[in-house]
Amino acid sequence: MLDQVIATLADRGYGGTRYTDVAAASGVAVSTLQGYFGSREDMLVEAFDRATSIAVDAMNEFAAQFEDPWEQLVAMVDRGLATDVATWRMLMEFWTAAAHDVELQHHAATLAEQYRKPFTDAVRRGIDAGDFRPRFSSEAIIEVVVANIVGLLYPVVLEHLSATDVNYREVVLAQLAFALNTSEHNPTDV
Repeated sequence: MLDQVIATLADRGYGGTRYTDVAAASGVAVSTLQGYFGSREDMLVEAFDRATSIAVDAMNEFAAQFEDPWEQLVAMVDRGLATDVATWRMLMEFWTAAAHDVELQHHAATLAEQYRKPFTDAVRRGIDAGDFRPRFSSEAIIEVVVANIVGLLYPVVLEHLSATDVNYREVVLAQLAFALNTSEHNPTDV
């Protein structure tokens, strides 16, 4: 049922998602939704929680496949840049709602930390192995690479830009290689 709430939320937005919309999409009666969730806000918060947790868990599982820190970073950048429009819409709605809701702000902060963890781990492993000699703090490098990924949200959702429209990936990886001070990795070869 939460998947239908998520899909409706991504389509109609936080303010436009009503019990009747979810009922129509899921085939479940409004009274059943009200009994299950309690309030509309609780329904939407649970949907945000599920959707964002799924995205974070998927990134962490994906990142665990890579031994080489640089290959892991490249793969995570690629995965982040390939985020589908429906997920971007859901995240846009979540972050917009979080800007106005303290409970969601705390949840967003926790999820952001969890999302950054595999990036942090890869950078730390690369430094420990001597592969990376960062020109800046690790925290700043990770913030910039994640900002480059999530910075596509509005242009992609509004259909102004696609990550494949320009050499966006190559620029992000070149910035990352420069910031990590790793001459062994040519971003355009990956």
